Amino acid sequence: MTDQLKRAISAAKTAQANDGQAEATRIASSSAGDQTFDMSESSYKTSHTAIRKARRFAMQGLYEWLVTDRRFDVDGKLGWKANAPHDIAARTRATNAMHTVHIGYYHEMMRDIPEQIEALDAIISQHLDREVDKLDTVEHAILLIGAYELQNRVEIPYKVVLDEAMKLNNHFGATDAHKLINAVLDKMAGELRALEVQADTNANLRTSQKAAAKQPEVSSADNIETAAETESAIVDEPTASNKPRISANKANVKRSSASKASANISDFKASKKNANDTKD
Repeated sequence: MTDQLKRAISAAKTAQANDGQAEATRIASSSAGDQTFDMSESSYKTSHTAIRKARRFAMQGLYEWLVTDRRFDVDGKLGWKANAPHDIAARTRATNAMHTVHIGYYHEMMRDIPEQIEALDAIISQHLDREVDKLDTVEHAILLIGAYELQNRVEIPYKVVLDEAMKLNNHFGATDAHKLINAVLDKMAGELRALEVQADTNANLRTSQKAAAKQPEVSSADNIETAAETESAIVDEPTASNKPRISANKANVKRSSASKASANISDFKASKKNANDTKD
């Protein structure tokens, strides 16, 4: 075995030992309550599907946190807090195959949303007809993710944020909950993404104007000619109400040519008979 190969094997063993030590340090810091997440895990997926899966796991993690530590915090039962967001994240990663999930974004939401929940709830409550604590927990978690993305993730179009919130509700929420979620997030988008919403509105307006301009225009002369032809057709076309009605009680009704000929023959025969009777 050459010296160069020995040095390569030694370097590989040293790197492996350092990786193991780093992982042990991360687990220890998580167990100790130090909420540190590795945001640079490039070995995991970062596609749109991976981000969507990260939202799903974050929604479930936030739901668990809202019904445990957050509820105990609001109720003043601080001594019961034992389910911190970073513990939920670590337990989720240990019990799920997350190789197709955007781990960095999942950790970001599990860290930042609980830290910003007071501000996010204040934004949400401005567009609600009830108190935030009266919301269903699933709806609350979905609205928190939507509010966080609208405020902090401006690179994600607001329509995508609304669409992803609808998908989360379809997967986890109640049947009619989409009405509330869509209405609240739509109002929030108008406030937090005013320029983007206005630009989208202007683009839609231009599109509808172009579509209207492509429709064929009919000149006033064509309209007048068409109306005249229609009127002429109506006048010339016989209708049942315009036909003369012949009554036996009205002798002055004009007869047709055939009827006149029959009447003349009858009159001639009658006058000839009278003449013969007179001679006799």
